[in-house]
Amino acid sequence: MTLAAKEPSDMAAEAFMLGRLALVPDLSGALYLPDERTLVVADLHLEKGSAYARRGVLLPPYDSAATLALLGAAILRYQPARVIALGDSFHDRGAEARLDDGNLASLRALQRGRDWLWISGNHDPAISAAMGGEVLETLELAGVVLRHEPTDCAQRPEIAGHLHPAAKVRMRGRALRRRCFALSPTRCVMPAMGAYAGGLNVRDAAFRPLFGLGFSAHLLGDGRLFRIDQRLLLPD
Repeated sequence: MTLAAKEPSDMAAEAFMLGRLALVPDLSGALYLPDERTLVVADLHLEKGSAYARRGVLLPPYDSAATLALLGAAILRYQPARVIALGDSFHDRGAEARLDDGNLASLRALQRGRDWLWISGNHDPAISAAMGGEVLETLELAGVVLRHEPTDCAQRPEIAGHLHPAAKVRMRGRALRRRCFALSPTRCVMPAMGAYAGGLNVRDAAFRPLFGLGFSAHLLGDGRLFRIDQRLLLPD
């Protein structure tokens, strides 16, 4: 099997078209829209670790810091005029209150000097003004709808998150499973950026209604992105 791999520095020169909108998948899991000077991220799930801790499941409490650092590196790389977070940015309604001063300061630093839009998700249907930015249900750019949860009855091309796509392939005799972008001519479902967000295999039944015309998976590999045809993808 031959895999078309791109170095991160090369990816900035290659854009995929979704309707009239150019998309550049980034190794961080972010999506850059060069014509709009916009960086899109999905499913940050800030303070998921502290939510689990409240239920007695003890995880290292560093997920928010790690997620914001990954987002910050992508912002530094592309210098966007606008950032759009596609829902489930906060893991639950209490996440804002659990975000410590250091992480809140990091978030505010990332927002400084650019527009910041929160798309509401099922985990965070209400985001307070204290988190900065503007809260929307959906947004349309160049005829493409950006929303949290993909819909199989979309009338226009869409970019969404929610499903946390991951892909499994066999490479050099061993199975490899990574988060991925699921991309077709009419839809992009983005990987979760959150450190503890996990991933759902794109061969799962939840993806079938969304990609009737087929799709490719763009795996977040070690130092590079791998574009894999759906015929080569394995179930869990």
